[in-house]
Amino acid sequence: MLKLLAKIFIKNEAQLPETERRRKYGMLSGGYGIFLNLILGAAKLFAGLISGSLAIMADAANNLTDASSSLVSLLGFRLAGKEADENHPFGHARFEYIAGLIVAMFIIVMGFELLISSIKKILQPEAINFSLLSLIILLISVFIKFHMMIYNRRLGKQFSSAVLFATAADSMSDCIATSVVLLSMLLGHFTTLTPDAYAGGLVALFILYTGIKEAKVLISHLLGHSPDPELVHRIEQLVLEDAFVLGIHDLLVHDYGPGHCLVSLHAEVSPHEDLLKIHEAIDTIELRIRRELGCPAIVHIDPVDMEDAETLRIRKDLEEKLKALSPEVTIHDFRFLTRQGKKILFFDVSAPFSLKMSKEQIRLSVDQLVKELDPSLSAMIEIDRPYAAGD
Repeated sequence: MLKLLAKIFIKNEAQLPETERRRKYGMLSGGYGIFLNLILGAAKLFAGLISGSLAIMADAANNLTDASSSLVSLLGFRLAGKEADENHPFGHARFEYIAGLIVAMFIIVMGFELLISSIKKILQPEAINFSLLSLIILLISVFIKFHMMIYNRRLGKQFSSAVLFATAADSMSDCIATSVVLLSMLLGHFTTLTPDAYAGGLVALFILYTGIKEAKVLISHLLGHSPDPELVHRIEQLVLEDAFVLGIHDLLVHDYGPGHCLVSLHAEVSPHEDLLKIHEAIDTIELRIRRELGCPAIVHIDPVDMEDAETLRIRKDLEEKLKALSPEVTIHDFRFLTRQGKKILFFDVSAPFSLKMSKEQIRLSVDQLVKELDPSLSAMIEIDRPYAAGD
């Protein structure tokens, strides 16, 4: 069904840019979700009314809320696809995260409301009427929601979409919630138990869990989370393929929304190479990252003298001593200069967040290690925290 809809609504798909394909598929998923959730919500509302089941009514309200969420997702993808402008030079792709967060808020509010209703009905139980029609409606609902979960998860993986993953998670929670309602109906009919209100409470708790989980993921995206380790590894591979590059550090991936990121890094090169050749190599690296990963890149060059014996010896000895602080501590931009007869080391220290020391404490500790190596040395030390795994 969805393949047919894609053929109808997404013309010349193979010729479309990736961002446009992403937008169109996101909007198609949103529209499809609105249609199915409205039908399921209306059908369950009818089933709940004829059976008097709070759990079914709660499930119906959940589907109607999902229709609103799908509308938000559709609008989010449409806004996220807007071109960059003077006020937003990096585009509007973060609208997708905002839309996903609104969806998560819908889920949390609905879960909270259903939980309150379930508690009230536990305190004041009512008889439930078994209905074969209600049973059939719930079975069809489970099948449709499972189908929606598979479809949205597949699209989420294809386009790395937080909104589609959130929608898939919501569909999965609906499958489980409806299954619980279905089970409670059967138990109430074939046994003397009255689990309807308790089933409604379980559904509400599961909905709350799903909403909070998805909200945490999306808030992390908006705040600026660590980049995908696979993306970091691929960037490192592309940069280190060039023979001029001796090492990299200070790798940053700026996330401006799905499919819109900016990469910046420092590449270590020999100061003895021809500057024009190095410049050409860096241009090639930036172009390679843009073409293969779809990310504009800015590469800064850092000259590193790997031929000076004294510099190499001091660096090696210092790296050995730094292991006492943490095996993950690294140094870069290591330069050894003499000014007015004084020996001065200039270098940066990259310290992981797992090292529970302030930047000033780390700097003082490293400075002490330098003094232990050679009391005549002075050190100009900058402390960095790694922005990406492997940095």
